[in-house]
Amino acid sequence: MNTILLRGICLVVGYLFGMIQTAYLYGRMKGIDIREHGSGNAGTTNTLRVLGKKAGLIVFLGDLAKTIIPVLAVGFIIRAYLPEYEDYVFLLRLYTGFGAILGHNFPFYLGFKGGKGIAATGGMILGFYWPFIIMGLASFFGVFFITHYVSLGSIVLMGAFFTMMCLMCGFEVGAFAGLPAAILIEMCAVTFVISAMAIYRHRENIKRLLGHCERKTYILKKNKVDVETKAE
Repeated sequence: MNTILLRGICLVVGYLFGMIQTAYLYGRMKGIDIREHGSGNAGTTNTLRVLGKKAGLIVFLGDLAKTIIPVLAVGFIIRAYLPEYEDYVFLLRLYTGFGAILGHNFPFYLGFKGGKGIAATGGMILGFYWPFIIMGLASFFGVFFITHYVSLGSIVLMGAFFTMMCLMCGFEVGAFAGLPAAILIEMCAVTFVISAMAIYRHRENIKRLLGHCERKTYILKKNKVDVETKAE
């Protein structure tokens, strides 16, 4: 099978999984369109603020699962049935995750209006390669628990993801050792696009962070719920 075709299949499969809009579907079960409340974002944080902690947790786990499942499945299928493409496993996992993030952010059946893709990216990281799991948990939750800004934790996570990918590919660390240079370079390029897209979709959050008016989120405290405001 042509490797270009494999990339395309992974993107499409990922996109189909990513279109499972957990926040939107859960909101509909509660009689609302989550995109019309709070920040208007169909993601974990807005669901947490609008519908509460239980809803936020369900959406978070759903968005993780819809990415981690196809990413892990791709690795299994390649190694079990297409071992001749072993060198492409990590690259194809990235393409699958990228597709899922695109499906989450731009679901065609919802007018391409979805979320910002951070939980979906988290799922990709969890299914990608174990050193990145440590990086992801440390960078996001380290920043979040210190500042209580979900957006800042998300931005730092994406920056750390790209930086670690470049370092591990550049020095051919661990399972990346011996992979063709072209694959390593492409992995860095795909990671850059994923990270840049996530940071760009947080541009309004960045403005609020710089203006010291970004809303904080507290897991152990009750967040103020207001389903009417669209101030954020």
